[in-house]
Amino acid sequence: MTALVRLLQVTASPPSLQDNTGDLDRLQRAIRTRPGFAACRLAVPYRRLGRLAARFRACGFQGVALLNELPPAVPGPAPAGEPAGWELVDFLAATPLRLPALALDLGTTHLEAVLLDLLSGDELGRATRENSQIVHGADILSRIHFAAGQQEAGNGLALLQAAVIGDVNALASKLAGEAGLAAAEIRALSVAGNTAMGHFFLGLDPYQLCREPYIPVVNAPGPVAAAELGLNLHPAAPVHVLPGVGSYFGGDLLAGIVACDLDLAAEPAMLIDVGTNAEVVVGCRDWLVACAGAAGPALEGGVAKMGMRAGPGVIERVSIDPDSGALSFRVIGEDRVVAESSSAVGAPSTLPARGICGSGIIDLMAELFLAGMIDIRGKFRPERMGERLVQGPDGPALVVAWPAEAAGGEAVVVSQVDLDALMRSKAAMYAILATLMEQVGLPFSALGRIYVAGAFGRHINPRQAVVLGMIPDLPLATYRPVGNSSLAGARRYLLDREARERIGAVAKKITYLELNVNHEFMIRFSGSRFIPHTDRSLFPSVPVP
Repeated sequence: MTALVRLLQVTASPPSLQDNTGDLDRLQRAIRTRPGFAACRLAVPYRRLGRLAARFRACGFQGVALLNELPPAVPGPAPAGEPAGWELVDFLAATPLRLPALALDLGTTHLEAVLLDLLSGDELGRATRENSQIVHGADILSRIHFAAGQQEAGNGLALLQAAVIGDVNALASKLAGEAGLAAAEIRALSVAGNTAMGHFFLGLDPYQLCREPYIPVVNAPGPVAAAELGLNLHPAAPVHVLPGVGSYFGGDLLAGIVACDLDLAAEPAMLIDVGTNAEVVVGCRDWLVACAGAAGPALEGGVAKMGMRAGPGVIERVSIDPDSGALSFRVIGEDRVVAESSSAVGAPSTLPARGICGSGIIDLMAELFLAGMIDIRGKFRPERMGERLVQGPDGPALVVAWPAEAAGGEAVVVSQVDLDALMRSKAAMYAILATLMEQVGLPFSALGRIYVAGAFGRHINPRQAVVLGMIPDLPLATYRPVGNSSLAGARRYLLDREARERIGAVAKKITYLELNVNHEFMIRFSGSRFIPHTDRSLFPSVPVP
Protein backbone atom coordinates (compact mmCIF):
# COMPACT_ATOMS: atom_id res chain seq x y z
CA MET A 1 0.00 0.00 0.00
CA THR A 2 1.00 3.62 -0.56
CA ALA A 3 -0.99 5.16 2.25
CA LEU A 4 -1.56 8.88 2.78
CA VAL A 5 0.40 8.63 6.06
CA ARG A 6 3.68 6.75 6.15
CA LEU A 7 5.97 5.43 8.88
CA LEU A 8 9.70 5.50 8.24
CA GLN A 9 12.36 3.86 10.42
CA VAL A 10 15.10 6.41 11.15
CA THR A 11 18.44 6.23 12.93
CA ALA A 12 20.51 9.40 13.29
CA SER A 13 23.85 10.03 14.96
CA PRO A 14 23.47 12.02 18.19
CA PRO A 15 24.69 15.61 18.29
CA SER A 16 28.22 16.40 19.45
CA LEU A 17 30.68 19.24 19.62
CA GLN A 18 31.86 18.11 16.21
CA ASP A 19 28.32 18.00 14.80
CA ASN A 20 26.09 20.83 16.01
CA THR A 21 23.35 20.27 13.42
CA GLY A 22 19.91 21.33 14.68
CA ASP A 23 17.62 18.54 15.87
CA LEU A 24 15.09 18.85 13.05
CA ASP A 25 17.80 19.40 10.45
CA ARG A 26 19.41 16.21 11.75
CA LEU A 27 16.12 14.34 11.43
CA GLN A 28 15.55 15.53 7.88
CA ARG A 29 19.13 14.66 6.93
CA ALA A 30 18.61 11.11 8.24
CA ILE A 31 15.35 10.77 6.31
CA ARG A 32 17.04 11.81 3.08
CA THR A 33 19.47 8.91 3.39
CA ARG A 34 16.60 6.48 2.96
CA PRO A 35 15.90 5.10 -0.57
CA GLY A 36 13.47 7.32 -2.48
CA PHE A 37 13.81 10.25 -0.10
CA ALA A 38 17.05 11.83 -1.30
CA ALA A 39 15.35 14.52 -3.42
CA CYS A 40 11.89 14.59 -1.86
CA ARG A 41 10.26 17.73 -0.55
CA LEU A 42 10.20 17.72 3.25
CA ALA A 43 8.22 20.24 5.25
CA VAL A 44 7.71 20.63 9.00
CA PRO A 45 4.61 22.66 9.94
CA TYR A 46 5.32 25.50 12.33
CA ARG A 47 2.78 24.16 14.82
CA ARG A 48 4.78 20.88 15.07
CA LEU A 49 8.34 22.26 15.28
CA GLY A 50 8.82 22.22 19.04
CA ARG A 51 6.89 19.01 19.73
CA LEU A 52 8.60 17.10 16.91
CA ALA A 53 12.09 18.14 18.00
CA ALA A 54 11.37 17.21 21.61
CA ARG A 55 10.05 13.77 20.67
CA PHE A 56 13.02 13.09 18.37
CA ARG A 57 15.44 13.95 21.17
CA ALA A 58 13.44 11.98 23.76
CA CYS A 59 13.64 8.88 21.54
CA GLY A 60 17.45 9.12 21.48
CA PHE A 61 17.50 10.24 17.82
CA GLN A 62 16.22 6.91 16.56
CA GLY A 63 12.77 5.52 16.04
CA VAL A 64 9.94 6.01 13.56
CA ALA A 65 9.18 9.23 11.68
CA LEU A 66 5.56 9.85 10.75
CA LEU A 67 5.03 11.64 7.43
CA ASN A 68 1.90 12.93 5.72
CA GLU A 69 1.95 12.85 1.93
CA LEU A 70 1.69 16.26 0.32
CA PRO A 71 -0.35 16.48 -2.90
CA PRO A 72 1.34 17.65 -6.09
CA ALA A 73 1.18 21.34 -6.83
CA VAL A 74 -1.19 20.60 -9.73
CA PRO A 75 -4.01 18.03 -9.25
CA GLY A 76 -3.44 14.79 -11.10
CA PRO A 77 -0.40 12.56 -11.60
CA ALA A 78 2.86 14.21 -10.62
CA PRO A 79 5.09 15.12 -13.60
CA ALA A 80 7.70 12.51 -14.46
CA GLY A 81 10.72 12.83 -12.22
CA GLU A 82 9.04 15.07 -9.66
CA PRO A 83 9.86 13.77 -6.17
CA ALA A 84 7.12 13.08 -3.68
CA GLY A 85 6.39 15.70 -1.06
CA TRP A 86 6.08 14.88 2.63
CA GLU A 87 5.03 16.74 5.74
CA LEU A 88 6.99 15.58 8.79
CA VAL A 89 4.66 15.78 11.80
CA ASP A 90 5.65 13.27 14.50
CA PHE A 91 8.31 10.91 15.82
CA LEU A 92 7.64 7.67 17.69
CA ALA A 93 9.89 5.38 19.68
CA ALA A 94 8.61 2.28 17.89
CA THR A 95 6.25 1.24 15.12
CA PRO A 96 2.67 1.25 16.45
CA LEU A 97 0.50 -1.83 16.11
CA ARG A 98 -2.10 0.16 14.18
CA LEU A 99 -2.21 3.45 12.28
CA PRO A 100 -5.90 4.44 12.20
CA ALA A 101 -7.44 6.76 9.62
CA LEU A 102 -11.02 7.74 8.83
CA ALA A 103 -12.78 7.79 5.44
CA LEU A 104 -16.02 9.80 5.31
CA ASP A 105 -18.95 10.07 2.94
CA LEU A 106 -20.23 13.57 3.75
CA GLY A 107 -23.84 13.27 2.62
CA THR A 108 -26.54 15.92 2.66
CA THR A 109 -28.85 13.79 4.82
CA HIS A 110 -26.49 11.20 6.33
CA LEU A 111 -22.80 10.78 7.06
CA GLU A 112 -21.16 7.36 6.79
CA ALA A 113 -17.63 6.69 7.98
CA VAL A 114 -15.23 3.77 8.03
CA LEU A 115 -12.21 3.47 10.33
CA LEU A 116 -9.17 1.87 8.68
CA ASP A 117 -5.74 0.67 9.69
CA LEU A 118 -3.27 2.21 7.23
CA LEU A 119 -0.68 -0.45 8.06
CA SER A 120 -2.80 -3.43 7.04
CA GLY A 121 -5.70 -1.88 5.13
CA ASP A 122 -8.12 -3.64 7.49
CA GLU A 123 -11.48 -2.10 8.34
CA LEU A 124 -11.74 -1.44 12.08
CA GLY A 125 -15.35 -0.22 12.12
CA ARG A 126 -18.17 1.48 10.24
CA ALA A 127 -20.96 3.81 11.36
CA THR A 128 -23.68 6.09 10.00
CA ARG A 129 -25.16 9.26 11.47
CA GLU A 130 -27.85 11.71 10.37
CA ASN A 131 -26.47 15.06 9.24
CA SER A 132 -27.22 17.52 12.07
CA GLN A 133 -27.39 20.38 9.56
CA ILE A 134 -30.92 19.23 8.77
CA VAL A 135 -32.25 21.43 11.59
CA HIS A 136 -30.98 24.44 9.59
CA GLY A 137 -32.40 23.26 6.25
CA ALA A 138 -33.58 19.99 4.74
CA ASP A 139 -31.83 20.58 1.43
CA ILE A 140 -28.67 22.20 0.13
CA LEU A 141 -30.38 25.33 -1.22
CA SER A 142 -32.05 26.16 2.08
CA ARG A 143 -28.74 25.67 3.88
CA ILE A 144 -26.96 27.99 1.47
CA HIS A 145 -29.55 30.67 2.23
CA PHE A 146 -29.18 29.94 5.96
CA ALA A 147 -25.39 30.31 5.67
CA ALA A 148 -25.77 33.79 4.23
CA GLY A 149 -27.69 35.17 7.24
CA GLN A 150 -27.00 36.20 10.78
CA GLN A 151 -29.15 33.95 12.95
CA GLU A 152 -30.20 34.47 16.55
CA ALA A 153 -27.82 31.71 17.60
CA GLY A 154 -24.93 33.16 15.59
CA ASN A 155 -23.48 33.29 12.10
CA GLY A 156 -25.29 30.88 9.76
CA LEU A 157 -22.19 29.47 8.07
CA ALA A 158 -20.47 28.97 11.42
CA LEU A 159 -23.49 27.08 12.73
CA LEU A 160 -23.54 24.79 9.70
CA GLN A 161 -19.83 24.10 10.02
CA ALA A 162 -20.11 23.46 13.76
CA ALA A 163 -22.96 21.00 13.15
CA VAL A 164 -21.06 18.86 10.67
CA ILE A 165 -17.77 19.02 12.59
CA GLY A 166 -19.71 17.81 15.63
CA ASP A 167 -21.08 14.91 13.58
CA VAL A 168 -17.61 13.89 12.40
CA ASN A 169 -16.28 14.08 15.95
CA ALA A 170 -19.16 11.89 17.15
CA LEU A 171 -18.48 9.29 14.45
CA ALA A 172 -14.75 9.34 15.17
CA SER A 173 -15.31 8.87 18.91
CA LYS A 174 -17.78 6.04 18.36
CA LEU A 175 -15.60 4.13 15.90
CA ALA A 176 -12.38 4.69 17.81
CA GLY A 177 -13.98 3.58 21.07
CA GLU A 178 -15.32 0.39 19.51
CA ALA A 179 -11.82 -0.37 18.17
CA GLY A 180 -10.22 0.20 21.57
CA LEU A 181 -8.64 3.49 20.51
CA ALA A 182 -8.94 7.17 21.30
CA ALA A 183 -10.18 9.54 18.59
CA ALA A 184 -6.92 11.49 19.02
CA GLU A 185 -5.07 8.46 17.63
CA ILE A 186 -6.73 8.84 14.21
CA ARG A 187 -3.99 10.06 11.87
CA ALA A 188 -5.84 11.09 8.70
CA LEU A 189 -9.29 11.88 7.30
CA SER A 190 -10.51 11.77 3.70
CA VAL A 191 -13.83 13.47 2.94
CA ALA A 192 -16.01 12.80 -0.12
CA GLY A 193 -19.07 15.00 -0.48
CA ASN A 194 -20.85 17.30 -2.87
CA THR A 195 -19.41 20.76 -3.45
CA ALA A 196 -21.77 22.56 -1.07
CA MET A 197 -21.16 20.09 1.75
CA GLY A 198 -17.42 20.53 1.24
CA HIS A 199 -17.86 24.29 1.62
CA PHE A 200 -19.89 23.89 4.81
CA PHE A 201 -17.32 21.49 6.24
CA LEU A 202 -14.42 23.87 5.56
CA GLY A 203 -16.36 26.98 6.56
CA LEU A 204 -16.21 28.47 3.05
CA ASP A 205 -18.89 30.87 1.82
CA PRO A 206 -21.27 28.91 -0.48
CA TYR A 207 -23.09 32.07 -1.67
CA GLN A 208 -21.99 31.83 -5.32
CA LEU A 209 -22.80 28.13 -5.72
CA CYS A 210 -26.46 28.78 -6.51
CA ARG A 211 -25.99 32.01 -8.47
CA GLU A 212 -25.02 32.26 -12.11
CA PRO A 213 -22.37 31.41 -13.23
CA TYR A 214 -22.29 29.02 -10.21
CA ILE A 215 -18.67 29.26 -9.08
CA PRO A 216 -17.28 27.53 -5.96
CA VAL A 217 -14.68 29.15 -3.73
CA VAL A 218 -12.30 26.30 -4.63
CA ASN A 219 -12.61 23.02 -6.52
CA ALA A 220 -9.52 21.32 -5.11
CA PRO A 221 -8.82 22.47 -1.56
CA GLY A 222 -5.46 21.41 -0.17
CA PRO A 223 -5.03 19.39 3.01
CA VAL A 224 -5.68 21.05 6.35
CA ALA A 225 -4.68 19.89 9.83
CA ALA A 226 -7.48 18.43 11.94
CA ALA A 227 -6.75 20.89 14.73
CA GLU A 228 -7.52 23.84 12.44
CA LEU A 229 -11.05 22.54 11.88
CA GLY A 230 -11.78 21.70 15.50
CA LEU A 231 -11.74 17.96 14.85
CA ASN A 232 -10.92 15.71 17.78
CA LEU A 233 -8.51 13.60 15.74
CA HIS A 234 -4.74 13.75 16.13
CA PRO A 235 -3.96 17.49 15.86
CA ALA A 236 -1.59 16.91 12.92
CA ALA A 237 -3.91 14.51 11.07
CA PRO A 238 -4.23 15.73 7.46
CA VAL A 239 -7.81 16.31 6.34
CA HIS A 240 -8.27 15.92 2.59
CA VAL A 241 -11.55 17.10 1.05
CA LEU A 242 -11.65 15.33 -2.31
CA PRO A 243 -11.69 17.69 -5.30
CA GLY A 244 -14.81 18.48 -7.30
CA VAL A 245 -15.43 19.83 -10.78
CA GLY A 246 -17.93 22.61 -10.08
CA SER A 247 -20.98 23.60 -8.11
CA TYR A 248 -22.97 20.49 -9.03
CA PHE A 249 -20.19 17.93 -9.32
CA GLY A 250 -18.34 17.16 -6.10
CA GLY A 251 -15.71 14.83 -4.76
CA ASP A 252 -18.33 12.21 -3.88
CA LEU A 253 -18.96 11.44 -7.54
CA LEU A 254 -15.26 11.53 -8.44
CA ALA A 255 -14.65 9.08 -5.61
CA GLY A 256 -17.37 6.82 -7.00
CA ILE A 257 -15.86 6.90 -10.49
CA VAL A 258 -12.51 5.72 -9.17
CA ALA A 259 -14.09 3.17 -6.80
CA CYS A 260 -15.84 1.55 -9.79
CA ASP A 261 -12.74 1.91 -12.01
CA LEU A 262 -14.91 3.67 -14.57
CA ASP A 263 -11.90 5.78 -15.57
CA LEU A 264 -9.96 2.59 -16.41
CA ALA A 265 -12.70 0.79 -18.37
CA ALA A 266 -11.81 -0.26 -21.91
CA GLU A 267 -15.46 -0.03 -23.06
CA PRO A 268 -18.21 2.45 -22.10
CA ALA A 269 -19.88 1.87 -18.73
CA MET A 270 -22.20 3.89 -16.51
CA LEU A 271 -22.38 4.83 -12.83
CA ILE A 272 -25.73 5.81 -11.28
CA ASP A 273 -25.68 7.26 -7.77
CA VAL A 274 -29.08 8.09 -6.32
CA GLY A 275 -29.12 10.34 -3.27
CA THR A 276 -30.57 13.80 -2.90
CA ASN A 277 -30.16 13.91 -6.69
CA ALA A 278 -29.58 11.24 -9.29
CA GLU A 279 -25.99 11.68 -10.48
CA VAL A 280 -24.91 9.79 -13.57
CA VAL A 281 -21.55 9.30 -15.28
CA VAL A 282 -20.92 7.48 -18.53
CA GLY A 283 -17.59 6.84 -20.19
CA CYS A 284 -14.37 4.87 -20.13
CA ARG A 285 -10.62 5.45 -19.87
CA ASP A 286 -10.70 7.79 -22.86
CA TRP A 287 -13.62 10.07 -21.92
CA LEU A 288 -16.14 10.72 -19.17
CA VAL A 289 -19.39 12.70 -19.29
CA ALA A 290 -21.64 13.39 -16.30
CA CYS A 291 -24.93 15.02 -15.39
CA ALA A 292 -27.28 15.26 -12.43
CA GLY A 293 -31.00 15.70 -11.94
CA ALA A 294 -33.69 15.71 -9.26
CA ALA A 295 -34.78 12.06 -9.33
CA GLY A 296 -33.68 10.99 -5.87
CA PRO A 297 -36.10 12.00 -3.08
CA ALA A 298 -38.94 9.58 -3.81
CA LEU A 299 -36.45 6.77 -4.28
CA GLU A 300 -34.76 7.52 -0.94
CA GLY A 301 -38.04 7.55 0.93
CA GLY A 302 -38.15 11.32 1.06
CA VAL A 303 -41.60 11.76 -0.49
CA ALA A 304 -43.85 8.92 0.68
CA LYS A 305 -45.38 9.53 4.11
CA MET A 306 -44.29 6.06 5.25
CA GLY A 307 -41.10 6.23 3.18
CA MET A 308 -37.69 6.03 4.83
CA ARG A 309 -34.12 5.09 4.09
CA ALA A 310 -33.27 1.41 3.98
CA GLY A 311 -32.69 -0.04 7.46
CA PRO A 312 -33.84 -2.78 9.84
CA GLY A 313 -37.59 -3.24 9.87
CA VAL A 314 -38.14 -1.36 6.60
CA ILE A 315 -40.04 -3.08 3.79
CA GLU A 316 -37.63 -3.74 0.91
CA ARG A 317 -39.49 -6.37 -1.14
CA VAL A 318 -43.13 -6.71 -2.15
CA SER A 319 -44.81 -9.35 -4.28
CA ILE A 320 -48.42 -9.69 -5.46
CA ASP A 321 -50.06 -12.81 -6.85
CA PRO A 322 -51.56 -11.59 -10.15
CA ASP A 323 -54.42 -14.09 -9.92
CA SER A 324 -55.55 -13.72 -6.31
CA GLY A 325 -54.16 -10.26 -5.58
CA ALA A 326 -52.54 -11.61 -2.37
CA LEU A 327 -49.72 -9.33 -1.22
CA SER A 328 -46.60 -10.38 0.70
CA PHE A 329 -43.58 -8.39 1.78
CA ARG A 330 -40.15 -8.73 3.34
CA VAL A 331 -38.48 -6.35 5.74
CA ILE A 332 -34.76 -5.70 6.02
CA GLY A 333 -33.26 -7.88 8.72
CA GLU A 334 -35.72 -10.73 8.31
CA ASP A 335 -35.36 -13.55 5.80
CA ARG A 336 -38.86 -14.94 5.99
CA VAL A 337 -41.69 -13.43 3.99
CA VAL A 338 -44.75 -12.20 5.84
CA ALA A 339 -47.61 -13.85 4.01
CA GLU A 340 -51.06 -12.52 3.23
CA SER A 341 -53.56 -13.31 5.97
CA SER A 342 -57.08 -14.43 5.26
CA SER A 343 -58.36 -11.72 7.57
CA ALA A 344 -58.15 -7.94 7.37
CA VAL A 345 -55.96 -7.91 10.47
CA GLY A 346 -53.14 -10.02 9.08
CA ALA A 347 -50.51 -12.19 10.73
CA PRO A 348 -48.08 -10.39 13.03
CA SER A 349 -44.44 -10.38 11.97
CA THR A 350 -41.50 -11.30 14.17
CA LEU A 351 -39.97 -8.03 12.95
CA PRO A 352 -42.76 -5.45 12.48
CA ALA A 353 -42.64 -3.14 9.49
CA ARG A 354 -41.64 0.46 10.31
CA GLY A 355 -42.08 1.86 6.80
CA ILE A 356 -41.04 1.28 3.23
CA CYS A 357 -37.84 2.26 1.41
CA GLY A 358 -37.23 3.13 -2.22
CA SER A 359 -36.66 -0.44 -3.37
CA GLY A 360 -39.85 -1.51 -1.60
CA ILE A 361 -41.90 1.21 -3.30
CA ILE A 362 -40.42 0.25 -6.69
CA ASP A 363 -41.25 -3.40 -6.03
CA LEU A 364 -44.76 -2.49 -4.94
CA MET A 365 -45.51 -0.34 -7.95
CA ALA A 366 -44.11 -2.86 -10.43
CA GLU A 367 -46.14 -5.66 -8.84
CA LEU A 368 -49.29 -3.52 -8.85
CA PHE A 369 -48.80 -2.88 -12.55
CA LEU A 370 -48.13 -6.53 -13.43
CA ALA A 371 -51.22 -7.56 -11.43
CA GLY A 372 -53.36 -5.01 -13.26
CA MET A 373 -54.06 -3.05 -10.05
CA ILE A 374 -52.73 0.24 -11.44
CA ASP A 375 -52.87 1.52 -15.01
CA ILE A 376 -50.07 2.82 -17.24
CA ARG A 377 -50.35 6.24 -15.56
CA GLY A 378 -49.68 4.66 -12.16
CA LYS A 379 -53.28 5.25 -11.01
CA PHE A 380 -55.13 2.81 -8.75
CA ARG A 381 -57.81 0.65 -10.38
CA PRO A 382 -60.31 0.35 -7.49
CA GLU A 383 -62.16 -2.59 -9.01
CA ARG A 384 -58.96 -4.68 -8.71
CA MET A 385 -57.72 -3.51 -5.30
CA GLY A 386 -59.91 -5.34 -2.79
CA GLU A 387 -59.91 -4.52 0.93
CA ARG A 388 -56.39 -3.11 0.88
CA LEU A 389 -57.61 0.06 -0.85
CA VAL A 390 -58.56 2.59 1.81
CA GLN A 391 -59.33 6.27 1.93
CA GLY A 392 -56.55 8.19 3.63
CA PRO A 393 -56.00 11.89 4.43
CA ASP A 394 -54.35 12.32 1.02
CA GLY A 395 -56.96 10.35 -0.89
CA PRO A 396 -56.88 6.71 -2.04
CA ALA A 397 -54.16 4.60 -0.44
CA LEU A 398 -53.00 0.99 -0.40
CA VAL A 399 -52.36 -0.84 2.88
CA VAL A 400 -49.05 -2.66 2.52
CA ALA A 401 -48.78 -3.81 6.16
CA TRP A 402 -51.80 -4.05 8.44
CA PRO A 403 -51.56 -2.59 11.98
CA ALA A 404 -50.81 -6.00 13.50
CA GLU A 405 -47.87 -6.36 11.08
CA ALA A 406 -46.49 -2.89 11.70
CA ALA A 407 -44.38 -1.26 14.39
CA GLY A 408 -46.46 0.71 16.86
CA GLY A 409 -49.67 -0.65 15.42
CA GLU A 410 -49.73 1.94 12.63
CA ALA A 411 -50.45 0.46 9.21
CA VAL A 412 -47.88 1.04 6.48
CA VAL A 413 -49.74 2.64 3.60
CA VAL A 414 -48.74 4.04 0.22
CA SER A 415 -51.08 6.66 -1.22
CA GLN A 416 -51.87 7.68 -4.76
CA VAL A 417 -49.91 10.85 -4.04
CA ASP A 418 -46.89 8.69 -3.21
CA LEU A 419 -47.23 6.72 -6.44
CA ASP A 420 -47.52 9.95 -8.42
CA ALA A 421 -44.24 11.13 -6.84
CA LEU A 422 -42.57 7.87 -7.79
CA MET A 423 -43.86 8.22 -11.34
CA ARG A 424 -42.16 11.62 -11.58
CA SER A 425 -38.95 10.24 -10.13
CA LYS A 426 -38.86 7.22 -12.41
CA ALA A 427 -39.59 9.43 -15.43
CA ALA A 428 -36.80 11.81 -14.45
CA MET A 429 -34.40 8.90 -13.94
CA TYR A 430 -34.99 7.40 -17.37
CA ALA A 431 -34.98 10.83 -19.02
CA ILE A 432 -31.60 11.61 -17.41
CA LEU A 433 -30.10 8.34 -18.63
CA ALA A 434 -31.56 8.61 -22.13
CA THR A 435 -30.54 12.25 -22.57
CA LEU A 436 -26.99 11.54 -21.43
CA MET A 437 -26.64 8.62 -23.85
CA GLU A 438 -28.07 10.75 -26.67
CA GLN A 439 -25.50 13.45 -25.91
CA VAL A 440 -22.60 11.01 -26.21
CA GLY A 441 -24.12 9.39 -29.32
CA LEU A 442 -24.41 5.84 -28.00
CA PRO A 443 -27.33 3.42 -27.50
CA PHE A 444 -27.88 1.80 -24.12
CA SER A 445 -26.77 -1.50 -25.65
CA ALA A 446 -23.23 -0.11 -25.93
CA LEU A 447 -22.88 -0.21 -22.13
CA GLY A 448 -21.07 -3.27 -20.88
CA ARG A 449 -21.79 -2.49 -17.23
CA ILE A 450 -24.08 -0.19 -15.23
CA TYR A 451 -22.97 0.36 -11.63
CA VAL A 452 -25.78 1.35 -9.26
CA ALA A 453 -24.50 2.98 -6.09
CA GLY A 454 -25.86 3.74 -2.64
CA ALA A 455 -28.62 2.11 -0.62
CA PHE A 456 -30.77 2.40 -3.74
CA GLY A 457 -28.35 0.18 -5.67
CA ARG A 458 -27.86 -2.21 -2.78
CA HIS A 459 -31.57 -2.99 -2.36
CA ILE A 460 -33.12 -2.36 -5.78
CA ASN A 461 -34.42 -5.25 -7.87
CA PRO A 462 -33.30 -4.25 -11.40
CA ARG A 463 -36.07 -6.27 -13.00
CA GLN A 464 -38.76 -4.32 -11.17
CA ALA A 465 -37.10 -1.04 -12.13
CA VAL A 466 -37.13 -2.16 -15.77
CA VAL A 467 -40.84 -3.00 -15.50
CA LEU A 468 -41.53 0.56 -14.38
CA GLY A 469 -39.38 2.02 -17.15
CA MET A 470 -36.96 3.57 -14.68
CA ILE A 471 -33.81 2.02 -16.15
CA PRO A 472 -33.18 0.66 -19.66
CA ASP A 473 -34.37 -2.78 -20.70
CA LEU A 474 -30.98 -4.52 -20.74
CA PRO A 475 -29.86 -7.97 -19.58
CA LEU A 476 -30.03 -7.96 -15.78
CA ALA A 477 -26.37 -9.03 -15.60
CA THR A 478 -25.53 -5.54 -16.90
CA TYR A 479 -26.51 -4.03 -13.55
CA ARG A 480 -24.11 -4.29 -10.64
CA PRO A 481 -24.81 -2.86 -7.15
CA VAL A 482 -21.71 -1.23 -5.65
CA GLY A 483 -22.92 0.07 -2.28
CA ASN A 484 -21.58 3.41 -1.08
CA SER A 485 -19.18 4.19 -3.93
CA SER A 486 -18.39 7.61 -2.48
CA LEU A 487 -17.15 6.04 0.76
CA ALA A 488 -15.32 3.31 -1.16
CA GLY A 489 -13.48 5.99 -3.14
CA ALA A 490 -12.62 7.94 0.02
CA ARG A 491 -11.25 4.71 1.48
CA ARG A 492 -9.07 4.04 -1.55
CA TYR A 493 -7.87 7.64 -1.38
CA LEU A 494 -6.36 6.92 2.04
CA LEU A 495 -4.69 3.67 1.05
CA ASP A 496 -3.50 4.09 -2.53
CA ARG A 497 -1.47 6.91 -4.05
CA GLU A 498 -2.55 5.84 -7.54
CA ALA A 499 -6.19 6.35 -6.52
CA ARG A 500 -5.34 9.83 -5.24
CA GLU A 501 -3.70 10.69 -8.54
CA ARG A 502 -6.59 9.23 -10.53
CA ILE A 503 -9.17 11.30 -8.67
CA GLY A 504 -7.22 14.43 -9.55
CA ALA A 505 -6.87 13.33 -13.17
CA VAL A 506 -10.61 12.55 -13.50
CA ALA A 507 -11.44 16.02 -12.18
CA LYS A 508 -9.43 17.52 -15.04
CA LYS A 509 -10.88 15.47 -17.89
CA ILE A 510 -14.56 14.95 -17.09
CA THR A 511 -17.27 16.89 -18.96
CA TYR A 512 -20.41 17.99 -17.12
CA LEU A 513 -23.75 18.50 -18.91
CA GLU A 514 -26.39 20.85 -17.52
CA LEU A 515 -29.85 19.26 -17.94
CA ASN A 516 -31.92 22.14 -16.57
CA VAL A 517 -31.62 23.96 -19.89
CA ASN A 518 -31.76 20.85 -22.07
CA HIS A 519 -34.91 20.79 -24.24
CA GLU A 520 -34.46 17.10 -25.14
CA PHE A 521 -34.52 16.19 -21.47
CA MET A 522 -37.95 17.75 -20.98
CA ILE A 523 -39.33 15.92 -24.02
CA ARG A 524 -37.98 12.60 -22.72
CA PHE A 525 -39.32 13.31 -19.26
CA SER A 526 -42.85 13.72 -20.63
CA GLY A 527 -42.59 10.50 -22.62
CA SER A 528 -41.39 8.59 -19.59
CA ARG A 529 -44.38 9.40 -17.36
CA PHE A 530 -46.13 6.17 -18.29
CA ILE A 531 -45.42 2.53 -17.38
CA PRO A 532 -43.06 1.51 -18.78
CA HIS A 533 -42.99 4.29 -21.44
CA THR A 534 -45.09 5.80 -24.17
CA ASP A 535 -42.82 3.95 -26.61
CA ARG A 536 -43.35 0.31 -25.64
CA SER A 537 -40.68 -0.81 -28.12
CA LEU A 538 -38.04 0.52 -25.70
CA PHE A 539 -39.09 -2.14 -23.17
CA PRO A 540 -39.74 -5.35 -25.13
CA SER A 541 -39.32 -7.63 -22.09
CA VAL A 542 -42.09 -5.95 -20.04
CA PRO A 543 -45.39 -7.83 -20.46
CA VAL A 544 -48.69 -6.09 -21.00
CA PRO A 545 -50.96 -6.95 -18.03
